Amino acid sequence: MKTRPAGWPGGRPSVVAHRGASGERPEHTLAAYELALAQGADGLECDVRLTRDGQLICMHDRRIDRTSTGRGVVSSMTLDALKAHDYGSWHASVTASERTSVALGDPDISNPEVDRYSEPSEPQTVLTLRELLALVVDWPGPKTLFIETKHPVRFGGLVEFKLLAELQRFGLANPRTETDPPVVFMSFAPSAVFRIRRAAPRLPSVLLGENSRYLGVAPSASGTPTAVGPSIKMLRERPSIVERARASGRATYCWTVDHPQDVALCRDLGVRWLATNFPLRTRVQLDGQHSRRQSG
Repeated sequence: MKTRPAGWPGGRPSVVAHRGASGERPEHTLAAYELALAQGADGLECDVRLTRDGQLICMHDRRIDRTSTGRGVVSSMTLDALKAHDYGSWHASVTASERTSVALGDPDISNPEVDRYSEPSEPQTVLTLRELLALVVDWPGPKTLFIETKHPVRFGGLVEFKLLAELQRFGLANPRTETDPPVVFMSFAPSAVFRIRRAAPRLPSVLLGENSRYLGVAPSASGTPTAVGPSIKMLRERPSIVERARASGRATYCWTVDHPQDVALCRDLGVRWLATNFPLRTRVQLDGQHSRRQSG
């Protein structure tokens, strides 16, 4: 199989559903990820945290207050306690206003399919990483799951070791190729990337945020990331980061890209992975741009 170069010019970025199709479904719920897969996302992104009883769940915030009917700190709650709350009802009123925001997209490039999905009527429970991995593994076509560990946390590096154990359970800790891998690890913490790279050197990894200091070091160096992960704001300010990453043999993962102009920027720069809250709309735009360039 021919390996595509990191951040390849002329190709289209892979569309990664940020916390699932979180512009249209409650983030980090099974409904959000199922919709993202149905909409043709190339990959899924999730954040993971450890519960008090050592279970990996998909959750961005330290607390559950924003995205559930409950209150509390994830690391001080058991999985059973977390499952007692609904993680979907908050979303309906928020998305109604956000969908009209210019910052979240240009209606001129929308697709009728985008608007045909209604909010899930049933309560949404907390999603475990194991459940999400099972969804991805059982999906008919290959998909990449981007897993971010949050730091600082009370459990320190235990979260990475628990993550590796879960990946080994599914046979995903040692991918055969870095082209369209089943799992990519991510973190803002260099120490977390170092731990994963030392323990699972074949697992692709992304160091998120202000990471230009790593660009001059080859990805094969022990403990160094195989990709960089600038925010879209950082990419607008320093577009050269993609070429610098490519020169050091690295791919680029950009987050969170919802505005059509930013989608076009990532495509033009040769970003490898593009994380978005609206995977269908983003895919429609990218596929249209790619078709026009090929026929032009």
